[in-house]
Amino acid sequence: MTEQLRLMAVHAHPDDESSKGAATMAKYVSEGVDVLVATCTGGERGSILNPRLQGDPYIEENIHEVRAKEMEEARQILGVRQAWLGFVDSGLPEGDPLPPLPEGCFALQDTEEAAGPLVRLIREFRPHVITTYDENGGYPHPDHIMTHKISMVAFEAAGDPERYPGTGEPWEPLKLYYNQGFNRPRTMALHNAMLERGLDSPYGEWLKRWEEFQRKDRELTTYVPCAEFFPVRDKALIAHATQIDPDGGWFKVPMEIQQEVWPTEEYELARSKVETSLPESDLFAGIRHN
Repeated sequence: MTEQLRLMAVHAHPDDESSKGAATMAKYVSEGVDVLVATCTGGERGSILNPRLQGDPYIEENIHEVRAKEMEEARQILGVRQAWLGFVDSGLPEGDPLPPLPEGCFALQDTEEAAGPLVRLIREFRPHVITTYDENGGYPHPDHIMTHKISMVAFEAAGDPERYPGTGEPWEPLKLYYNQGFNRPRTMALHNAMLERGLDSPYGEWLKRWEEFQRKDRELTTYVPCAEFFPVRDKALIAHATQIDPDGGWFKVPMEIQQEVWPTEEYELARSKVETSLPESDLFAGIRHN
């Protein structure tokens, strides 16, 4: 293709873009791809997960502003563009029975209506490829599941001139992927590598829960080599200071082990309007030379 390739990553909250596919995005930016992160909510109801910042009254009272600043720092580190879709964080309900979701939150919106801002953004940015979450949200946070729902609607609707009139000229994205970076083969490989080196693995409990819940493995279709950008990913993650403990489990596996044992980020091809052969090593496979 002679025109610039464009990738859109649709995420639920600020910080999701740095924990899911960040090294892939940084790799493509380095190759001249135009990358846009669409963030559905402001993360207003997210807990402060970094123990060093817990109890800070300024952060607690200004969490929306703080997380927006964190997002801007991470955006600059990754070299991407970013747009807010403007929905309100639903929070993660806890308890038995689960409490109702807060009125007006993202997860309670009508799916067809909520897809409108994303359709508008797709028609404006004109991505060739979109990444998002699978039907389980990657994990069952209501905002992640809603992100999946509006992404599916928008992917199909953006190219249809009859749908969403007044939101720009139709544009048909060519491929849609689900982020699948948290997969069992990767987790097992890193777990075993740590044990073989006499190190404590942070993944023992993860693997036990996988077995307990008999979680079905997803189909991994696309392995993007991006190990050299793992440090960029981690730097972007740490920029989300309220959400990431720099001494936490995200960083327990030494970088050199990650890069040697599992040098890719993984995706599941969910929709394709171009011919491609699986497995892939490039989100733009079937597009670059079409």
